[in-house]
Amino acid sequence: SARPSTGSISLIANPPEAEASLPSPPPAPEARELRPVRGGARVGIMPFQMVGTSADDAHLAPGLAGEMTTALSRFRWMMVVLIGSLDRLPLDRRDESSIRKAFGLDFLLDGSVQRVGNRLRVTVRLIDLRDGNQVVWARRFDRQTRDLLTLQDEIAAEVVAQIDPEILLIEAKRVATRPLLDATAYDMVLRALPLIWRMEREPYMVARQYLAKAIELDPEFASAHAWYAVWHVIYVGQGWASDPAAALAEAGHYAERAILLDPQDAKALTIAGHVRAFLYRRPEDGLALHEKALMVNPNLAMAWALSGAAHIYLGNLDEAERNISRYKRLSPLDPHAFFYDTLFVVLALLKRDYETAVVVGRTLSQMNASFSNLLKPYLAALGHLHLDREAAIVRAKLLAVEPNFTIAKFRAGAPYARQQDQDHIAYGLGLAGIPPGE
Repeated sequence: SARPSTGSISLIANPPEAEASLPSPPPAPEARELRPVRGGARVGIMPFQMVGTSADDAHLAPGLAGEMTTALSRFRWMMVVLIGSLDRLPLDRRDESSIRKAFGLDFLLDGSVQRVGNRLRVTVRLIDLRDGNQVVWARRFDRQTRDLLTLQDEIAAEVVAQIDPEILLIEAKRVATRPLLDATAYDMVLRALPLIWRMEREPYMVARQYLAKAIELDPEFASAHAWYAVWHVIYVGQGWASDPAAALAEAGHYAERAILLDPQDAKALTIAGHVRAFLYRRPEDGLALHEKALMVNPNLAMAWALSGAAHIYLGNLDEAERNISRYKRLSPLDPHAFFYDTLFVVLALLKRDYETAVVVGRTLSQMNASFSNLLKPYLAALGHLHLDREAAIVRAKLLAVEPNFTIAKFRAGAPYARQQDQDHIAYGLGLAGIPPGE
């Protein structure tokens, strides 16, 4: 793994010790030694089929497939088969099973291009070759043909941004059905991710064990360190850490380690940026890492969302809205939307648009009512609107997650650089019945 010789980024003074109160990672099964092997989905991209198009549009098929190949290659955990190696397979005699055997693929991305007047209809689908060639994702794009190069860029960006989390979910479900006997570091990370996004404390602690085991199996695996940093960020944010200072230091340690192991991993970079902006309350430093992540992978929806968060913390609300909206355009049906869309609640709250904050917060809380950093701005907006009955319900949900939450605790961890923003949220929480605390 690459390591920079100079200019390493330090988040903490000294690597911290792990919290003693947390459970130890599960021991490796005695029957066979776990192998420190990294995995990754293998994705092939077929040339798109042209339907009812002229010779002038012939370049669109290889152009779209080429853009998607380039864009997907920026996601470090995926292995993409070059389009040229699939070109030699005749489209009229294509057999997905043969393609899988010939190239060792897990997924196949293909589609078609159809012209209707001055509009193009592009249909894209993702096929799981290991599950009976089942179509697991599909989308249709209808666009004007004024600028074909821009059209190719836009469609490729949205496709890769959306299939990234979808493939991760499919991979995680598949790994969950396997015994731990031959689990790799990559398998352990995949087992952890669904448990993290559930935001329920007991499964969350199991996710920690899987991530710790992944790092034990492969200490050079940057992705395992990055997701372990995410685990600690949410652990502190949910109010679950028995020693928040130690957990905060752990988050910094693992985030720093991830970008040292792989400085070109865009997810690791943007996760490290969020650690700085949210936990360390240094949003300017966080933005620098988010910008680096977007240079590496401009189609990473997570980086657009988290960079928007850093702008919110700085009070740059218009810039925040642009970045968060860019995330939403790239991944409108993101499977973890409750986490990232929470930023729309905070943004509306700080803009004094309490009605929008409540509507969005109400919707997201139905997707996941255990994410405390969603419930807090939603509750503050209810307080400002004096919607006491709904506020009592949301307050009970919040205190079920964080029983000792107070306005003083909110202020102690608030990442907002402008005092007026922190005061505004705190005032709304007080109106909604949150006690002041010490």
